[in-house]
Amino acid sequence: MPQNTMKQRLNSISQLATILVARRKAMRMSQQALAAKLAIGQAALSQIEGGSITLSVRRLLDIANVLDLEVVIQNKQNSPKTDW
Repeated sequence: MPQNTMKQRLNSISQLATILVARRKAMRMSQQALAAKLAIGQAALSQIEGGSITLSVRRLLDIANVLDLEVVIQNKQNSPKTDW
């Protein structure tokens, strides 16, 4: 794994918003630049980053892609293993 790999367990929408803002800033990208890449308005991105609107899975994946992040779903620790 690269040294700058980040792994974060999500527990809330506000935590997700904080992570997205931190990643955008770490990439030195303005809200306006990210919004343009997502083909949305800067005000809409501000609402997403503020955690005040519900994200669709599609929009979350679009944002993750632009921010060079991946979304992973896995069993919780100590949960029984299942055959998906």
